[in-house]
Amino acid sequence: MTKLYFIRHGKTVWNAEGRFQGSGGDSPLLPESVAQIAELGDFLSDISFAHAFTSPIKRAMDTAEQTIAYMDDQPELTVLDGLKEFSFGIWEGLTFQEVKQDWLAMYEASRHHPEKFDASQVPGSETFEDVQERFRKAVYYAVQAYGGPDVNLIFFSHGAALTAGMGGLLDIPLANLRDRGGLGNTSTSVLETNDGVKFKELIRNDTSYLNVSANVSNTI
Repeated sequence: MTKLYFIRHGKTVWNAEGRFQGSGGDSPLLPESVAQIAELGDFLSDISFAHAFTSPIKRAMDTAEQTIAYMDDQPELTVLDGLKEFSFGIWEGLTFQEVKQDWLAMYEASRHHPEKFDASQVPGSETFEDVQERFRKAVYYAVQAYGGPDVNLIFFSHGAALTAGMGGLLDIPLANLRDRGGLGNTSTSVLETNDGVKFKELIRNDTSYLNVSANVSNTI
């Protein structure tokens, strides 16, 4: 049995400002996130991970490196492009309110009805299927290369990519992908697999180790 721990990066300046970051945008982690990553690191510190993987985007890489530093047995970290955030094209850097003003239908689709999201109406955007395919390939590679009986792997990624990607691994229909809401900053979700093909969810969006409440600035 291989267990896969999926971590969303710490809260950033753009998260606090209510902006789309996507794969092409980025902003620094907030000071409060450094403290929350320490809490995450303590929470995970006594788990032995065979390997760690991260999105190539700085906010995820910073979260990965800082978290691993707290672990008793620090795993090697590999960058996987398939873990990067959903590309939101022209939306990146805009506030949610600005996007609502000009693309209300597509904004609502991206947040509540993924099956209705039409990437052709958002120049530069990926489709949900695109994100699921690259995320799935990254995870398949990781499990095939490092998985095995009683093995733990850890992945550092992003809110929209994790929601789409884990949903794809669990065969959740696009129409139901957002039914349980978003994922919090510095949250932990855990899946397991016996064969690297079929996955079972054990934990979703655990933030019990953080002294924070879910709100629009830290959940996507």
